[in-house]
Amino acid sequence: MRTLSISLLAAVAIASAAWAQGTSAPFTLAESGRSFATLRDALAAVGDGSGTIQIAPGTYRQCAVQQGGDVTIRAATPGTVIFDAVPCEGKAAMVLRGRSSTIDGIIFQNIRVPDGNGAGIRLESGNLTVRNSLFRNSEEGILTGDYDGGQVTIDKSTFRKLGRCDRDLDCAHGVYIGRLANLVVTNSRFDQGDGGHYLKTRTARVTITGNSFDDSGGHLTNYMIDLSNGASGVISGNEMVQGKDKDNWSAFITVAPEGREHSSAGLVIEGNKAGFVPGLERGSTFVANFTDDPVRIGANRLAPSMKVKDRR
Repeated sequence: MRTLSISLLAAVAIASAAWAQGTSAPFTLAESGRSFATLRDALAAVGDGSGTIQIAPGTYRQCAVQQGGDVTIRAATPGTVIFDAVPCEGKAAMVLRGRSSTIDGIIFQNIRVPDGNGAGIRLESGNLTVRNSLFRNSEEGILTGDYDGGQVTIDKSTFRKLGRCDRDLDCAHGVYIGRLANLVVTNSRFDQGDGGHYLKTRTARVTITGNSFDDSGGHLTNYMIDLSNGASGVISGNEMVQGKDKDNWSAFITVAPEGREHSSAGLVIEGNKAGFVPGLERGSTFVANFTDDPVRIGANRLAPSMKVKDRR
């Protein structure tokens, strides 16, 4: 499996020796040089305009809601900024309702809420870009609403020990993208899931390339990639390892298991590698298609016991 986001993960160790939460004004607007004690105040200063908020190293037990504008929220040093255990509105550490949002170099951890969907980021409008970030030990990493035209891009990020299917609630997932227009996930790592799917999306189009899905340490997990309502696009260059402790091991990738809303005739799945942890062989299916759309499955390197595809 690839080792991704190495610089980010190494920087986590630095964070413990970095600035304390008591630093008076760690949130700085790059455009003006003004500093604020909380992310909430910095976002309010940007308002419906555009701005970049740079965050000093530290562990922050606070949350914030973006109500508008185009905002970049960036760690001054990637991997040394941690948002820990505090959700806003019973949703997430950051609730985003702007035109666009970019999150860069930030760690989100220990987010839990009563409805079981505690996330690092909850996206409710606009477009989202996430880079060089780490989501861990929470119910979900990123969760979005449903709205027209939204686009989500995730690059060089890690999603670890996320998801859940307990407490008689609907399952949560590592990443859950709703009915938006497009999802791009590149060069990222998903591992040690605690339930649900690693990546679930209802978008009409996907680009999922160059990622690592390592379920060897997973617990009661399901699919690696769930295209809940079908999608066009490409899934390529990913490495996937299925572990022993599965709630559902029947497939790695699913196409429209919750009903066909988008044609998957333009979906290409090729150049991936998929298998099992050492000592495990199963008759899992690489691509389970719940429609009659002619998904193009090209050359993939699969474990000998695995079926390439089936119609469900």
